[in-house]
Amino acid sequence: MPSRIFAPGLLDGQVVIVTGGGSGLGRAAAVELSALGATVIVAGRRREPLEATVSLCERGRAEAVPCDIREEAEVDALVDGVLERHGRIDTLVNNAGGQYMTPAEDISPKGFRTVVRLNLEGTWLMTHAVATKAMIPGARGGKIISVTLSPHHGLPGMAHSSAARAAVENLMRVLSIEWARFNVKLTAVASGHFDTEAIRKYPQPVVEGVARTVPLQRLGRPEEQAWLIAYLASPAGDYYSGAVITIDGARDNWFGPWPPPGLADESGKPLAEERRPRQGG
Repeated sequence: MPSRIFAPGLLDGQVVIVTGGGSGLGRAAAVELSALGATVIVAGRRREPLEATVSLCERGRAEAVPCDIREEAEVDALVDGVLERHGRIDTLVNNAGGQYMTPAEDISPKGFRTVVRLNLEGTWLMTHAVATKAMIPGARGGKIISVTLSPHHGLPGMAHSSAARAAVENLMRVLSIEWARFNVKLTAVASGHFDTEAIRKYPQPVVEGVARTVPLQRLGRPEEQAWLIAYLASPAGDYYSGAVITIDGARDNWFGPWPPPGLADESGKPLAEERRPRQGG
């Protein structure tokens, strides 16, 4: 299907890697990018969901390549293979990541390392391999977009992921400075709560209540983030670098609706302070 937002052929000739592309936000990004003409390499640990994503993409414009981004040898093989087949990598979308909900006092050292290794070290391995093999040589340049988390004050029950995702944002910021001389542009996209299968793995009360924590009072749609990724990959995103773009329905700014329950009048208008009339002239 053609894009609902962008012009046909906007990304013709571009080669894009999307990690974690077997489901959810990664799958939506891959579908949108391929619809705009890009050749999309969909990476992830299991081939079956990757192939399912490819089947949804524009015919002939997507490839499934199993890769565990935590393993340096697999990352190198992925990047080398893309360069061998296509000769270039224009954009890397670091979408792969994951975490589990648990109180901080119950996180074991092994559990903390596991989450940090996936979300931070895996992102670093992909970023470094793509930059040094495809973007830095000859100052050819390119774009690296890393998906992180909102709200930025941290997610209780996910201390390990909150720490790792904050580190990724700072990594994108510092690399945007260091690699600007090679025309490599790096951006973080802080994602709020989206209606994907990933959110449904959590306890049912969490799933039912999460939309009520968002000021817009709904979950994001995966295609909404995919449009942002496509925008950044397009020429419209050429001056974005070192930024953190938050897409979360204002969840980073406030918890729940405004006005909060009990702080509105019968019409729904927020309560206001009664002001005394001015005296005299």
